[in-house]
Amino acid sequence: MTIQTAAAVKPRVPHPFPYQGSKRGIAAQILPHLPINTRCLIEPFCGSAAISLACAASGRVQRFWLNDANAPLIGLWAQVLERPVELAARYEELWRQQLPDRKAFFFQVRDEFNRTHEPHLLLYLLARIVKGAIRYSADGRFNQSPDNRRSGMQPSTLREQILGVSTLLATRTKLTALDFRSVVTEATLDDVIYMDPPYQGTSFTRDHRYFGGVSYDEFVEVLQGMNDRGVSYIISYDGRTGDKKHGRSLPNRLSLQHLHIRAGRSSQLTLLGHARETVESLYLSPTLMDRLHVEGAGAASDEHKSKQPELTFEGWMRPSRRTSRRWVSGDR
Repeated sequence: MTIQTAAAVKPRVPHPFPYQGSKRGIAAQILPHLPINTRCLIEPFCGSAAISLACAASGRVQRFWLNDANAPLIGLWAQVLERPVELAARYEELWRQQLPDRKAFFFQVRDEFNRTHEPHLLLYLLARIVKGAIRYSADGRFNQSPDNRRSGMQPSTLREQILGVSTLLATRTKLTALDFRSVVTEATLDDVIYMDPPYQGTSFTRDHRYFGGVSYDEFVEVLQGMNDRGVSYIISYDGRTGDKKHGRSLPNRLSLQHLHIRAGRSSQLTLLGHARETVESLYLSPTLMDRLHVEGAGAASDEHKSKQPELTFEGWMRPSRRTSRRWVSGDR
């Protein structure tokens, strides 16, 4: 078991919207575990796609596949990549309309989103909800409450963020809203799958945090099948905060390399006066470890990291004039 500490200086990577559980804060510790010959990075539970964005910004990977069972979320991703200027304008319109009564306006937008699933409405909701935590009722309706202390990301800031994201991913990203099992079966031996599935205990409750649950046993069964096929994958699955453990560890029979990454102090517990550190688990598949060994890179090669270009934000603020598109399976 290896424990890694988060880097003191984090790369500045654009992010399209706040999203609870995002691995944005530890992306710099995950990237060194990607082989340098990775053809495509696949995220079956993409969420805010923090790892893909960090990879694109660093130049480590050239193609990406973002998938999520939450179809409206993938609809939002399509707008971010293909129509960022239009999306930013529609968000700004909503943001300004909310000012007389933000709470009442939020519930109006939430009701409309549950009827229409329009992407710009979801973007506004994500900017306003408590802790960036998506929550759905048992019948699939978005039911998270607003954070009434905040108005959401400033329109000018959000515009810069989504233009940056579009510039990084627009012409080299495939988007799908499929069950994760359908996605992993299409991975080739040159790809790497990064999986950050819903934490155990968040998907089979009265208020669902994610679309679709993934049971522990069925997830382990899928992983065994991926091992049998020689697929390379990385998993963020469980962890702990202080003495409290979140979820069951993956079984030893999968022969995974189990790493622990220190992700910093829990902000919520800090507010309550408890300085407790969050440690996240990272699992590397046997085939992935073999690829890293053959390349001579190792799991966290200092030599390779020193060759990575410095990640800056300024170059991503200019929208591209090229026509963006979602590449289809035949392009892979």
